[in-house]
Amino acid sequence: MPGGRPAYSSQFAPDAVPLVRRMSLLDEISPEWAWGGGTGTGVKVAVIDSGIEADHPAVGGVDGYVSISEGPDGLLYDGTPHLDSYGHGTACAGIIRSLAPQCQLYSVKVLGAGLTGKGIVFAAGLRWAIENGMHIANLSLGTTKKDFYGLFHELADLAYFRNLLLVTAANNLPIPSFPSVYASVISVASHEVPDPFRIYYNPAPPVNFGAYGINVRVPWLNGSSITSTGNSFAAPHITGLAARILGKHPDLTVFHMQAVLRALSANLGERPPEQVDAE
Repeated sequence: MPGGRPAYSSQFAPDAVPLVRRMSLLDEISPEWAWGGGTGTGVKVAVIDSGIEADHPAVGGVDGYVSISEGPDGLLYDGTPHLDSYGHGTACAGIIRSLAPQCQLYSVKVLGAGLTGKGIVFAAGLRWAIENGMHIANLSLGTTKKDFYGLFHELADLAYFRNLLLVTAANNLPIPSFPSVYASVISVASHEVPDPFRIYYNPAPPVNFGAYGINVRVPWLNGSSITSTGNSFAAPHITGLAARILGKHPDLTVFHMQAVLRALSANLGERPPEQVDAE
């Protein structure tokens, strides 16, 4: 291209090429390297859901809030503390906290008492997470409405470019939901092994990983707990592990995290059995 550099090439000019830290080879990654001793310190995790019961013993506090709703003149953003309208967000937050106890939890409330909400509000919650410096967003929700395919695809790509890891629950029904089917997210479905550290890799996406999500004891409203099943509860297991890993290795990018989680999966054929369940 005569007369100048092509678009998007300025970061590769001789005096601008960034230094990237080396990472361990994939076959050297072990649970001890990945999350051993990790607590999630410094990792901001947005739980985009029905709210979080901050004083629940399994949650132990929330670091930030935003509740998004539709008003007569557009979307409304309320940053004051709120409650959980259903219990679902508290369940996800409690699972994350159990795996990454020192992570910073942010409650992004987009669902109401019936665990329902509008796609435009959900999208606004995701955009809020992108624009407010979150490192990981747990999305144990989705939409099957094709009208939102393009919008959520754009947001998922933007999150990827901003190095925000989106951990999404696959639909509990055999119907594609957005954003869980996009290549830029980590999509999670359930397995029944009662081990929060056991994950499985799926070599035939769009679902990337399996995590504990069947007959799981989860925190619920008013300090209670219930036993429940759903991909909603598998996703925060991956979120919690990712927060734990990222707290130890803050230079990891989204594409690194997918590779690290794959390397830690219990169904890799040559993985020594003694490494599978190590914490």
